[in-house]
Amino acid sequence: MIRACAVTDLPEGEALRLDGAAPIAVFHTEHGFFAIDDTCTHQDASLADGWLEGCFVECPLHAARFDLRTGAPTCLPAKAPVRTHRVVVTDGVVYVDALVPSVP
Repeated sequence: MIRACAVTDLPEGEALRLDGAAPIAVFHTEHGFFAIDDTCTHQDASLADGWLEGCFVECPLHAARFDLRTGAPTCLPAKAPVRTHRVVVTDGVVYVDALVPSVP
């Protein structure tokens, strides 16, 4: 598990990027915390820089939308899903399991 941030450091409606070999975007939504691979599957753009609405993020480059719960694209131009990651919140800290994708 990777420590992403303190719960208080990521306000609802915001996202952060965890840099690494495969960057991960962590989102705080009204439904909780979600983590997905940060790179849009349509073209190289950071999803952490996208627009968050409910459990969906819109890519800032070409407006592809992804469901944060499943990683599935919900509109073109993206056709392939992004990988999702299990998120655990313990003692006010958000952790992401970067090695094991979550199962929708």
